Amino acid sequence: MNDSSARTTAVLDVWCELQCPDCRDALDDLRALRARYGDRLELRLRHFPLEKHRHAFAAAQAAEEAAEQGRSWEYVEAVLGRVEELDRGGEPFLIEIARELGLDAEEFDTALIDGRHILIVDADQAEGKAIGVTGTPTYVIGGERLDGGKSRQGLRERVEEIADRLLAENA
Repeated sequence: MNDSSARTTAVLDVWCELQCPDCRDALDDLRALRARYGDRLELRLRHFPLEKHRHAFAAAQAAEEAAEQGRSWEYVEAVLGRVEELDRGGEPFLIEIARELGLDAEEFDTALIDGRHILIVDADQAEGKAIGVTGTPTYVIGGERLDGGKSRQGLRERVEEIADRLLAENA
């Protein structure tokens, strides 16, 4: 067994919606957390599409297809960075982003038509509702829910505080 597989990690569930400007703004925090912890903090994308954004459900499915093709966060960041374009362009825009990233765009198109990722998105949304997620972004780490949709003030520091504690406890 190599050392990296035995390393202690903490898990941060990121309840996100790809048509959400607040989630786009939270990318800086997520990048900073990645830079600080590397692979000791596992960022898990959890889907919570909001009804007020008509392309959010399709975007969540597209993000799952990107994960299937091994480029989840890269795709998520690309879409979030252009939420206004998603608002205007819908599914063709999601496929265009896949093409720009060198992913199999035809497979994205097929996945959005056949709905192969709907169950994952539905399950995430149901779990989110069950634990009290009401908006995005919402973070869950160490059993604590942090609502980034209401205020991002001090949020990254709180995540770091909990992550540091979890990593120390499990070292």
